[in-house]
Amino acid sequence: MKSPIEFIIEKRYDTGAGEKKSLARAGRIITPHGVIHTPAFVVVGTKATAKSLTTEMLETIGVEVVLGNTYHLYLQPGDTIIAKAGGMGKFMGWKGPTITDSGGFQVFSLGAAYGKNISKITKSGQTELLLKERQDEEAIPRLVEIDKDGVMFRSHINGDAHYFTPEKSIEIQHNLGADIIFAFDECTSPNESEHYQREALHRTHTWAKRSLDFHRSKENCERQALFGIVQGGRSEALRRESAQEIGKMSFDGFGIGGSFEKEDMSNAVRWVNEELPEDKPKHLLGIGEPEDFFMGIENGVDLFDCVLPTRNGRNGTIYTSTGKIHIENTAYQTDFRPIEETCSCYTCRNYTRAYIAHLFRAKEMLAGTLASIHNVYFLVNLVKGIRAAILNGTFEKFKREFLEKYK
Repeated sequence: MKSPIEFIIEKRYDTGAGEKKSLARAGRIITPHGVIHTPAFVVVGTKATAKSLTTEMLETIGVEVVLGNTYHLYLQPGDTIIAKAGGMGKFMGWKGPTITDSGGFQVFSLGAAYGKNISKITKSGQTELLLKERQDEEAIPRLVEIDKDGVMFRSHINGDAHYFTPEKSIEIQHNLGADIIFAFDECTSPNESEHYQREALHRTHTWAKRSLDFHRSKENCERQALFGIVQGGRSEALRRESAQEIGKMSFDGFGIGGSFEKEDMSNAVRWVNEELPEDKPKHLLGIGEPEDFFMGIENGVDLFDCVLPTRNGRNGTIYTSTGKIHIENTAYQTDFRPIEETCSCYTCRNYTRAYIAHLFRAKEMLAGTLASIHNVYFLVNLVKGIRAAILNGTFEKFKREFLEKYK
């Protein structure tokens, strides 16, 4: 069956050999609602909104694609309501390409860690500590129950019980109507044992096949591309096995899922992308720090999504070319420069650090909006800059100069 999307690789950044060979490439994903120029940063609109930003703001910033969250939209306002509105894009007034995740990460992050959030990146040295915590908490009931068919979980809103299967996740995503959707998977913490990781991997592969079969059985499959998700935790053997297994299936693209220790992430991404089909797009799910873009792209990643630019913005943490600043610090109260002298975003063209610091200290709603505009602009255009560097053959130079300056 013909894919609803077309992926065109415009240029590969060929340098190095063996383990040092770059897998970076620039391309285009042509969707029913427009073109995504890759590599690209995907802005997260969890509940059909990028927090504190309008769709017009996103367009002005240069955002090309928005990702909605299946778990949250299923619970509120409900996928059937969004279907009646014409899909997530129409519902939120966004005309460009859209993506929805499977809801798997949110389902498991509520329960698989005994009610504690699973972080996408675990700090070095935490793994053994967290494993000890898990052993000490055996008596605490899980908030999810997993069987071979799916997952029972409780809503974080009111405690109601719900049951997700691969078929249910795909059905919800059909209602949400995004251009790109994801197969249902089990997202594990990097702190799980290899024995459990292997069990979960088997479920993920089984659920991937069921997601694909159910999707292909429906008429809307001609309008939505389905990506499979590779798991495998911190194990090279499991990551490569998962990439080989998922790569054999007729998905339109692939997601790299799970969570990582920071030091493991580069290796894990490379293991996966050395095994997956080269001619299909790869999406690194939930990763979005500037240094991680370079790591992912040189290891074959085409798309990234993350809540960090708006979450950090709401909390007063702002990206600059020399590193992140915390705008509520005393030093910024009388700093009448823009956040970044060379930035062309709306915030930097119109407001000073002192004014934004005042808004945060005064608890004004505008504070988070202005900081988020800048943060989204910064990350979106950083990845656009990387894309341009791949096309003109200066990726390594661009990476070196950026990271030397960015602290």
